[in-house]
Amino acid sequence: MDKTGGAETALGTADTRRVMQLLPHRYPFLMLDRMYDMKADESAVGVKNVTINEPFFQGHFPGFPVMPGVLIIEGLAQTAGALCVSHLNADYKPQLVYFMGIDKAKFRKPVLPGDELHYHVRKIRSRGRAWRFYGEAKVKGQVVAEAEVSAMILDQADVEV
Repeated sequence: MDKTGGAETALGTADTRRVMQLLPHRYPFLMLDRMYDMKADESAVGVKNVTINEPFFQGHFPGFPVMPGVLIIEGLAQTAGALCVSHLNADYKPQLVYFMGIDKAKFRKPVLPGDELHYHVRKIRSRGRAWRFYGEAKVKGQVVAEAEVSAMILDQADVEV
């Protein structure tokens, strides 16, 4: 029991191998290295170690490498998606994770090579296989970006081409 008299809440973690089991994304588009403080489908923190050898730094920007803001938002969404999938049936393997929306995105500071980016996500609501999360990306405890993201998890069989 915790100090409030309620049941203890176990917080989960996911290393790189587990993240890759939860998400269909692969390098160079996997923006998530590991996760901690995973609480059901409610909240989690994802980590991305930003290194100079990231392919996007070759052109964004030569002489002053800055991580593109859209990739920071992608990292928030991947963290939220991995959290949701981890909460589903243990043998469920998602085929597709579709962005449905990005709202209220704000960028506060540049993310540079050598930074350790922490994606803090918190569920706003969910309905079926669709979720909406509020996320903050932080470096050394300072918010560098924030947004609300929504996504839906689908099986390939559910998608018409």
